Amino acid sequence: MSEAVSAKKLPVAVSAVEWLGRGIIGMVAEWRYFVAFVRQVGVWTVRRPHRVGLLFTHMEFIGNQSLNIIIGAGVAVGAVFGLQIGAIFVVFRAESMMGAATGKALCQELAPLITAILITGRAGAAMTAEIATMKVNEQVDAMEAMATDPISYLVVPRVLASMLIMPLLCSVFIFTGVLGSFLAGTLLFHVDEGLFVQKITTLVTSKDIWRGLSKAFVFAAIMAVICCRYGLRASGGAKGVGIATTNAVVVTLLAMLAVDVVLTYFQIMW
Repeated sequence: MSEAVSAKKLPVAVSAVEWLGRGIIGMVAEWRYFVAFVRQVGVWTVRRPHRVGLLFTHMEFIGNQSLNIIIGAGVAVGAVFGLQIGAIFVVFRAESMMGAATGKALCQELAPLITAILITGRAGAAMTAEIATMKVNEQVDAMEAMATDPISYLVVPRVLASMLIMPLLCSVFIFTGVLGSFLAGTLLFHVDEGLFVQKITTLVTSKDIWRGLSKAFVFAAIMAVICCRYGLRASGGAKGVGIATTNAVVVTLLAMLAVDVVLTYFQIMW
């Protein structure tokens, strides 16, 4: 009787092991393809032709057309964070420190991460949708037939434009965030304007700013590479475009959060 029971349980165990093995093999294969894709992007970045016109076109799309979103979000986030910090500091009669605390938080963490999330939702999703549409309509295949490498024409300009623009947008977010905190501090907590500015200039250093800008630079590369990769892998018509866009945004955000932990650790330790 026991042999019969074990014989019935065996296929279930085998199927579970098979499922796990297929998952691991698929993950390893996906990582290999992704590393090869990143290597190709690096090669085409330094190889001619350098598509300067496309670079400026994508810089305008990612940067100029996202500026209003970054300004509005920066003021709102700075004001909300200032209100939260001010409500705590007022207990200790240290309202003047809210500007310095908000500035450090914006420079080191909030500005690069929220900027990257906003740009991913707008520009990253648009990258994936545009490239995926070209892929399912066989425009990418036609491009290859005309001896034009899709990575050189579609991916590299977007990656470079993202890496150039994202730190600038992060700087705008920092400035507007501090402005929002300033408005909240001076209007609601009656913090002296000169003392507010003096605390920021004393406690927020250039090192804090460079930490945030370096994070924005890395996040931009992650966003552009992943979104373009998912666009080139799309298949299955309009449904495939939607699936590729959704997966690209989700994977990009998760990758940014994971990389953010690593970057923060090294920045603090070093």
